[in-house]
Amino acid sequence: MITRTEIDGIPVVFGPTTGPMHAGLVFRVGFADEPLTKRGITHLVEHLALHSFGVADYHYNGATGVEYTFFHTRGSEADIVKFLNGVCASLSDLPMHRLSTEKEILRTEENGRSEGPTEALALWRHGARDYGVVTYPEWGLTGITPDDLRAWVGRYFTRHNAALWIAGPAVPAGLQLTLPPGHRMPVPAASSALPVRPAYFSGPSNVVAWDTVVRREARAAVFAGVLERALFRSLRQESGLSYTVHAGYEPRVDGSAVISAFADALPEKQGAVLGGFIDVLAAVRLGLIDQAEVTTVINQRAEEMTHAEENGGRLPGQAFNVLAGRPVQSLEEVLAELRAVTREDVAAVAAAAYADGLLMTPGRTSADWAGYTAAPNSSDEVVQGTAYPSLEDPALSLVAGERGVSMVGEGSAATVWFDRCAAVLSWPDGARRFVGHDGMQVSFEPSLFANGHALVPALDARVRPELRTPMPPRDAGRIPVPRPMPPQAPPQAPDATGDSGGGTAGPVVTLVLLSPILLFFGFLALIMLLSLWADPEDTGTEIILGLSFLFVAAACGYGVVWAIRRLRNR
Repeated sequence: MITRTEIDGIPVVFGPTTGPMHAGLVFRVGFADEPLTKRGITHLVEHLALHSFGVADYHYNGATGVEYTFFHTRGSEADIVKFLNGVCASLSDLPMHRLSTEKEILRTEENGRSEGPTEALALWRHGARDYGVVTYPEWGLTGITPDDLRAWVGRYFTRHNAALWIAGPAVPAGLQLTLPPGHRMPVPAASSALPVRPAYFSGPSNVVAWDTVVRREARAAVFAGVLERALFRSLRQESGLSYTVHAGYEPRVDGSAVISAFADALPEKQGAVLGGFIDVLAAVRLGLIDQAEVTTVINQRAEEMTHAEENGGRLPGQAFNVLAGRPVQSLEEVLAELRAVTREDVAAVAAAAYADGLLMTPGRTSADWAGYTAAPNSSDEVVQGTAYPSLEDPALSLVAGERGVSMVGEGSAATVWFDRCAAVLSWPDGARRFVGHDGMQVSFEPSLFANGHALVPALDARVRPELRTPMPPRDAGRIPVPRPMPPQAPPQAPDATGDSGGGTAGPVVTLVLLSPILLFFGFLALIMLLSLWADPEDTGTEIILGLSFLFVAAACGYGVVWAIRRLRNR
């Protein structure tokens, strides 16, 4: 049974277990709290706080998530006490001498991380703020200073913004969680970059993905399980179109929850997988849900909850609930709420989920035929200002004005307004990347635009200093230079031989030779015709000769016409 207590002003949830003892200290701060200009600061705090432990003889780790950051360990009571006390001490005095090294470690870690199949959905749904920030690289690392870290720790890593879970025979003695006072930090309000839902956008060619935001409740978790079973049955068992099919349920602090789902696809089968995926969503939206499926999912989740209660797996979630201001639930309460879910409840969630859905279609496929609206992938407006043409592409130009910047191409534009700017990445060589709240980006390489380097100071002066995000210097080979214009073909010399090389000698010779022949045989043909008219009695010879002369004259006439046309076209 889970009980609640308190140590040094920090709420504690405790549950006896039969397995190894483990514990975790959690703080209500994550990626969603970071402005894009400081992206990575929470992860950096986590790494610095754990540095002093080095290679320990017990398991420990830290993790930074969307809404929470926690430090976790498994071992003996003495190990638990040493770790938790050490984390609190380290947070009070971070090893700033490790700052540069840990930044490089984080960059290396990020370089080896691959994007999850549903990760892009958060960017298209939320843009470059709050819950969309998680999809961006840790761009803020370069500019984070010791003062930034101290301010971040002082705001978020406090005893009033923390909770502790302990799984074991008893709460260990000797815990001294010396954290400074503070405030329980609320989560940021979720932003939206989608003017209309349900919506879709095109993604990689090998996956179909979907997500939605619904109320956080047991019936929503059951719907996620029902959806996964329906997708698996349709796309893998029945049609054999997909190998991996998954649906998940992630609760949020604000009382909402994200349900996401994906299915992999071969490029040549992407249309079929998309159609099958949409068909399943449409079916559950219409309430075509089997009661037996609902019962199966409820039983599975009940079994998982019971097992988690026995090994302490429910404790982290209950500690998260404490920080979210939610009550700690006993296993009996959780199971009662779960078993009260009906087929009609799941159908109601399915309808609400469909209305808020965001679909990622594979490759160049679309979903407008199924009632989804294309999410905006370009800007409707272009700033009023001065245009700077590209030195490589005549159809491309940067427009810089007092209120923002636009990159304008053939049939599309991307605009970032300075008062709705999330960050401006700044490289020492002058390159700039403007990122708008809606996720739109304008990348400016001054070497590729007319008067580009002269424009950089003016752009910097129009952006608030706190939005400037310094980036590491680039190797000279990575700084683009304009591609040279293709060489012009030299003019072709006249062809004195008179062949098809395009000179005048051939047509002139043809005209000189054929003109008198044309006149001579034309005159003979005329004589034969006159003779035929004067003596109609003996016509055979005159007709044959006349036609022969006329044929020769026509052939010569064709050559003369060709020569005249060639000479006129020079």
